[in-house]
Amino acid sequence: MTRKQLLIGLVVVAVVGLGVAAWFVFSGPSSDATASATPTVLLTKDDHTLGSPKAPVTVIEYAAPMCPHCAHFDMNVFPDFKREYIDTGKVYFVFRVYPLGAPDVAVEAMAQCLPKENYFSFIDMMYRNQSQWDPDGYTIPDIHGALVHMGAIAGLTSAQVDTCIGDQAAQQRIQQVGTDAQARYGVYQTPSFIIDGRLANPVTLEDMKAILDPELAKK
Repeated sequence: MTRKQLLIGLVVVAVVGLGVAAWFVFSGPSSDATASATPTVLLTKDDHTLGSPKAPVTVIEYAAPMCPHCAHFDMNVFPDFKREYIDTGKVYFVFRVYPLGAPDVAVEAMAQCLPKENYFSFIDMMYRNQSQWDPDGYTIPDIHGALVHMGAIAGLTSAQVDTCIGDQAAQQRIQQVGTDAQARYGVYQTPSFIIDGRLANPVTLEDMKAILDPELAKK
């Protein structure tokens, strides 16, 4: 199951004492975006990866910290996927945030401020504690305060959180990841996976196996 984006654009997030606001999402894929059967997989210096870059198959996950289906995948599917495919050298895994709303941008900005080795553990913590900060589906009176609290758990001071999520250049880079995903691969929902350049939406480990195993057999 996935959630389609409903709003367009991103308004700069006001953070100090104002909280996080200004929701945005991307519209559905255009026919041009989906026309290419096998788009080229391009990696960037900002990507967060696991596994060997020499693995025969590359999997890019586009996900959003606010997305409950992404949280489900993170907690219930990813551990087995990692053990069976990433840790064994079969898959090179790339994680990218596809923002559904301004809080996703804030969370990703905070994650990027942390030491690189702490990135995945922070994202995992945010998934597991969506009820503490995620206004989509939960009543969060003070989103900014909630993010400051989660940042403190990860070792960020309130001032550091504000600096991170108030960085307009970082906001633009994060937004661009979503724009590129839509234009290059036709991504319009989360989680979405690019498996050797092809868009797929597996939900379970069995779904993932059904896609990966035939690909691996070709290598």
